[in-house]
Amino acid sequence: MLNILIIDDEADMRHLIEMYLGNSGFTCFSAESGFEAYGILENNVMDLVILDIMMPGEDGFEVCSRIRGKSNVPIIFLSAKGEEWDKVKALQLGGDDYIVKPFSPGELIARMNAVLRRTGGLKNDMDSIQIGKITIDKKARKVTVAGMQVTLTLKEYELLLFFIEHKNQALSREQLLEYIWGIDYTGSLRTVDTHIKTLRMKLGVGDYIQTVWGVGYKFEVPSE
Repeated sequence: MLNILIIDDEADMRHLIEMYLGNSGFTCFSAESGFEAYGILENNVMDLVILDIMMPGEDGFEVCSRIRGKSNVPIIFLSAKGEEWDKVKALQLGGDDYIVKPFSPGELIARMNAVLRRTGGLKNDMDSIQIGKITIDKKARKVTVAGMQVTLTLKEYELLLFFIEHKNQALSREQLLEYIWGIDYTGSLRTVDTHIKTLRMKLGVGDYIQTVWGVGYKFEVPSE
């Protein structure tokens, strides 16, 4: 698990981000000010910092400057301000990315993963994945089940990868729709159900994708 430090004076925002990241397998630390954050950084190794700009006392720009004086940890700025000047200043001070509030869980996770890959925090994805009876050759975008090739549409393939990357986690239909189809998609949640139905049929191991009543779905390989 990667350690993420969230610095934001708004408790609701910290808790919301902690929920997003916790559901995606990250370990979260939080601070309501730069002063509190410095103590956490002194005593823990962080893989990435999520930093709000508009905070009382030291603002995010000042906090970033002080962190940069001691550490090269990747920093993603959060701000309700989308002006170009603020973005330029954030990057000039050593920020690695800048996200404007409000944002979606999918955007935040995608931006974090992109920064972590650029900075070496994430290893390159494996070319091949083996889980249960399923094998995925990511370079060839080829899926086989028990040695037999299965032809999937792009969305079915993306769903399968997302399930595997979040195996054993209960995922809501809303999460799946947002991550796979994007926040601008205007279709219904039935789209998710339809694609999962066909994915189960094509894989022939329908018990791998379990329905979690009242929540959504979960990918889990049953014990033999």
